[in-house]
Amino acid sequence: MKTEQKIARSVGVMLIIGTVAGISSIALTGSIFGAPDYLTRISANVIQFITGTLLVLIMGFALASVPVMMFPIFKQYNEPLALGSVIFRGALETSAYIAIAVCWLLLLSLSQEYINAEPPDLSLYQILGTLILKTVNIISQILAIVFSLGALMFYFLFYRSKLIPRWLSTWGLAGAVLYLSVPLTGMFNIDCEFLYAPLATQEMVLAVWLIINGFNPPRKHSGVE
Repeated sequence: MKTEQKIARSVGVMLIIGTVAGISSIALTGSIFGAPDYLTRISANVIQFITGTLLVLIMGFALASVPVMMFPIFKQYNEPLALGSVIFRGALETSAYIAIAVCWLLLLSLSQEYINAEPPDLSLYQILGTLILKTVNIISQILAIVFSLGALMFYFLFYRSKLIPRWLSTWGLAGAVLYLSVPLTGMFNIDCEFLYAPLATQEMVLAVWLIINGFNPPRKHSGVE
C-alpha cells in the first residue's frame, strides 16, 4: 500500500512537471513562432529557443513516465488497456515530442544559414522553414490523437479501479473525448483549441489530488465486471 501511495504522488509530480515544462516552452517560443521573421528571431534568440526545445523533451519524458508508473497497478484491472496506455500515452507520445524537438533543432540550423544567405537564396530557406513548420503541425495533430486515445484508456482504468473518485475519472474521460475532437475538427479547418482546456485542467486537479490524497484503498478485483 505504501508503494502504491508513493506511485500516486510520483504520478502527480510528473503531471505537474510535464505541464509546467510545456507551458514554459510555449512562453519561450510562442513569440518567436508567431513572428513573420521567425527564422531571424530564432537566430537572434538561440539560448531561449534551445531552452524551449529542451522543455518539450522534459514534458514528453515526464508525461510518458505516468502510464509506465501506473502499469503495475492498472494491469490488475485490465492488462491490455494498461499496455495500450503505455504504448499510446507513453511510447508514441514521447516519439512525437522527440520528432517535434528534432524539427525545432532543424529550424535552428536553418536560421543560422538564413541570416548568412544572399538575397537570391532567402526564398529557398523560407520555403524550407515553412515545410518544417507544416511538418510540426502535422506531428502535433497526430500527437493530439495519440494522447487522446491514451487518455481514454488511462481514465477508463481509473474509473474501473476506483483508485480516484469517479467524478474525477469521468471528467478525464469527457475531457479526452473533447481533446480528441480538436484534431478531428482541425482536418476541416475548424479551430476548437479551447476544447483542450477541460482535460488540461482535470490533469492538474488530478495531480494535486494524488499528491495530497494518494489513491483510494484498492478494491479486490475478481477479474469479472
